[in-house]
Amino acid sequence: MNRVGQEKPEELGSNPARDYSGEMQNRINKPIFVVGSPRSGTSILTWCLGHHPNLFPVPESSWMGEFAINVAIAYQIGAARGDYSILSAMEIGDDELFATFGQSINDLVLRHRKDLERKRETRSMELKIDARWLEATSTSAGPKERWVDGTPEYSFYICALRKLFPHALFIHIFRDVHTIVRSMLNFHRVAGVQLVPNEQEAYRYWVRTVSACLEAERAYGQNVVYRIRYADLIDNAELAMRSLFAFLKEPYTAKCLEPLAQRINSSEVPPDFKSDDLATDPAIVEAAQRLCAEIENSPQPTESSQAAADKMQDAFSERVQYVARLESTIAELRQQIEDLRNRLAQAEDHAVSEQAG
Repeated sequence: MNRVGQEKPEELGSNPARDYSGEMQNRINKPIFVVGSPRSGTSILTWCLGHHPNLFPVPESSWMGEFAINVAIAYQIGAARGDYSILSAMEIGDDELFATFGQSINDLVLRHRKDLERKRETRSMELKIDARWLEATSTSAGPKERWVDGTPEYSFYICALRKLFPHALFIHIFRDVHTIVRSMLNFHRVAGVQLVPNEQEAYRYWVRTVSACLEAERAYGQNVVYRIRYADLIDNAELAMRSLFAFLKEPYTAKCLEPLAQRINSSEVPPDFKSDDLATDPAIVEAAQRLCAEIENSPQPTESSQAAADKMQDAFSERVQYVARLESTIAELRQQIEDLRNRLAQAEDHAVSEQAG
């Protein structure tokens, strides 16, 4: 019998499971997540990176952060009884469980890249994807062993994503709060839905997402989280992208600048639009503007902070416990509802029996 490395192509093709294992075992598991406030340029930067011969952009996923929390809950259950529980009995640590799921996610994304490409091609008009971008991100553009996800909400899940993908890199794209608020309030012009209900919530959302990213910068350092200013990306694109690719440890390519050639007002903000809302708390506006100014005038921390990392870990653990308690409460309420239904059915049956008697 031939050894695996000497099998003929037709023999490999007869065993899809073995094909998958062989194809994926050497694939790099180092995804890139573009984070920051919504409307800060996460999408356009993701597409810029997707023009690189080794990177391809995926749609905003949104689910991986909560998935990591559920993995943590599952681990607690699987290790709750010491040697009588499978995970603790087999000395499977939570870090190994997280990383194993992360590896599987990475393999799935890489494996289904052609499916994504095919769907984008067939729905390019509906999805409003430029044909040039399709060409740049297609399989013909390069092997593309890494993927890029530009989900803004992952600003709140950087700690969780690092558990799934220990070698993941994060790009925090920063844009001034005034422009972001205007864009958020006009988002319905292109999406048909309100991103935020009012100006005050727009300021709150910007502060929350940016603060979460800044905390990650302090916790993990510039080797894991890289801050890039949207203004630099527009005004000095080549220099900004060269620096960014140095962080990603990927060779620079000018092709990644192509999506920036055309200025995009993706929220269709009218030139005369004013976001001044008398109902907005001035203190919130002032806090947001102060934070924005601080970021503009101070560089990103160069070193990681163990204290900040511990704080993020504590926040993740608290979230896990909150969700676990919430799920337990929901299960109890469902059982109570089921009990009440059974009692009501029994009462109705008893009433029917009495009437029949």
